[in-house]
Amino acid sequence: MDRELTFPTAPDFAAAPGGMPPDAPLDMQAQDLSYTSSNRLKGALDSSILFSRVVLINVTVAITAYGTYEMLQVVRFSSMTLLQGMMMLFFTISLAWIAFSTGSVVAGWSKRREPIPPDDAPAGLSALVMPIYNEDPQRTMTALQAMAEALKDLGVNGSFEIVVLSDSTNADAWIRETVAIDRLRAALGGTMALWYRRRWHNTARKSGNIEEFIRRWGARFDHMIVLDADSLIDARTLLRLAQTMQADPSLGILQTAPQLIGASTFFGRLQQFAACVYGPVITRGLAAWSGSTGNYWGHNAIIRVKAFAANCGLPELAGRKPFGGHVLSHDFVEAALMRRGGWKVCMATQLAGSWEESPPSLIDIAVRDRRWAQGNLQHLKIIGASGLSFTSRLHLGIGIMSYLSAPLWLLLLGIGFALALQAHLIRPEYFSHDFQLFPTWPIFNAELMTALFWFSMVVLLTPKLLGMLSGMFSRRIRKGGGGMIGVMASVLVEAILSALYAPILMLIQSRHVFEVFLGRDSGWKTQRRDGGASTWAEAWQFHRRHMAISCVMAVIVWFLSPELFIWVSPALLGLFLSVPLSRLSGSRSIGRALALVGLLRTPEEMHPPALVSRRLELLNEAPPLPDDGLHFLARNREARLAHIHGNLPRPADPRGRPDPHAFTAEQKLVDARALEEALAWLTPIERVEVAASARMLAQLAALPEAQRPAYFF
Repeated sequence: MDRELTFPTAPDFAAAPGGMPPDAPLDMQAQDLSYTSSNRLKGALDSSILFSRVVLINVTVAITAYGTYEMLQVVRFSSMTLLQGMMMLFFTISLAWIAFSTGSVVAGWSKRREPIPPDDAPAGLSALVMPIYNEDPQRTMTALQAMAEALKDLGVNGSFEIVVLSDSTNADAWIRETVAIDRLRAALGGTMALWYRRRWHNTARKSGNIEEFIRRWGARFDHMIVLDADSLIDARTLLRLAQTMQADPSLGILQTAPQLIGASTFFGRLQQFAACVYGPVITRGLAAWSGSTGNYWGHNAIIRVKAFAANCGLPELAGRKPFGGHVLSHDFVEAALMRRGGWKVCMATQLAGSWEESPPSLIDIAVRDRRWAQGNLQHLKIIGASGLSFTSRLHLGIGIMSYLSAPLWLLLLGIGFALALQAHLIRPEYFSHDFQLFPTWPIFNAELMTALFWFSMVVLLTPKLLGMLSGMFSRRIRKGGGGMIGVMASVLVEAILSALYAPILMLIQSRHVFEVFLGRDSGWKTQRRDGGASTWAEAWQFHRRHMAISCVMAVIVWFLSPELFIWVSPALLGLFLSVPLSRLSGSRSIGRALALVGLLRTPEEMHPPALVSRRLELLNEAPPLPDDGLHFLARNREARLAHIHGNLPRPADPRGRPDPHAFTAEQKLVDARALEEALAWLTPIERVEVAASARMLAQLAALPEAQRPAYFF
């Protein structure tokens, strides 16, 4: 892109009333999952996609068949017991799952490069949509400012508008958002439109937030680029996404492959390095066999708005939570519905410059995974919907299996333990009831079992090995990761640490799955995105059962068989160390120490992209936001007026059903004699009501400060 591009320049939008543009409604109806669309895409399958699928199927079937055959030799099919048969079943399913993952990575080596539109292709009008929920607005607004400035430098700021969609339920978080929005509007001047809307009712969470935006303002935009609160996308990548959508009228969703950045903690750096080295080969494989029936991950993707509105309205599932109600993991379902409607869903693996952040600690991962587990298991009610392509069903099945695999592994270990217990406590019967001259001795082929174990390890580690090889051939990763030796050393460290954390995550995810099947809803918790370690007390409270399980199992297994103890000791060691591993996972000092010795480094860490550096610079320079939002508005007239002017009015209550919290809040303001007294009386819900009312904010501002007692010396 050497020559200057000519795109329109955005006018000044700072004075727009209510925070949002004029209404531009777009119809978006909930889809009927029993309806079969007639808009299926026609045409022959691309030869490279077909070849990738052949590779995937052959690798998966070959590994599974060989491993199952070898396992049958170990347990002797002719004399198989019920427990051994159950072990065979769960072993085959688990092996097929890891074989599929390996086959997918191998298939990615055949992937062709996607076509890139010409530099001067039109971009249309795209909304940079950022849904937020009780987030730190300082981090989100600095990211948006950095992206807006980069788009302006590229000369394409007129093709993009920023839309912040808040679902925040905390009054202080809401007020901090409006203060940050007002500052961002001032910083951007008239270079790019910045819209903000906080909705009153959080129906259907993130998917409902976006659907409500589309229904009221969707017709204004050609595309929307959906961001998470921790997303960051380079300006050239944003432009490429928009140009690619304009160049291909049949393209409905184009998903980037975001990389992790900004990790400072021990566990965060572990995830960041793994995503950097292994992530590209995994996403290339996924894109290779998916083709135009790809997947959507809910963020860092561009979507054709009219196609999304026509095909992706999510129904409310029948039944009670957690399987019924609103769809939680909406992204996979929206991709499947978009494909059902005849639109292509592709992955832009060749586009760099797409980033996100990772949870800082093991407990943060567990909190996030609880919601994801429920959302993915909810797809059991959707995977059989009419009209979905086989590949879309496969994506839904992969999401389901990503959580079912943990309890399957746990059941496999449990059955193995039961077999060992049975062999030790139950006296074997060497002579059958039929007459025979010689006894039937029990047979256990240790050599076959050892060979099968190492075969399984090779299959499990193949994606990591292929990722390491790919990284060694990448000059960018070699240079950023400390050369070939540095990359290999980091892969070894990551493999060892991942093996220690794996059994802990197995028990955590197994508990999540069991809770879902027991009917427990996950709720909606704010995700912590900045670095921070759990306390020893939090780690002990969360992992004490994991340590207890490891200790009990170690004693029993040692009593049964010291040889078996040696085999299971790696898993037991991770569980035994779960409390310190969890406590140290959020440690920044260990993260810095690893960086100093050159381990788990990534190119973005060693050579930060300009956009990442600018975002960090803005974050360091940003003035603090108020802790007590209502107190701040009461004593800052300009901020109070900007808050009122920058928000849509509170929706009216239904006739005959006034909201009692608004009444009690106003009465407390009438009774209060000082600002501090009123703020102390207001409940969290009443604080939201006050923040939404210009009249009550004026009442609050009129209250004097509490009189301080005079002291005489």
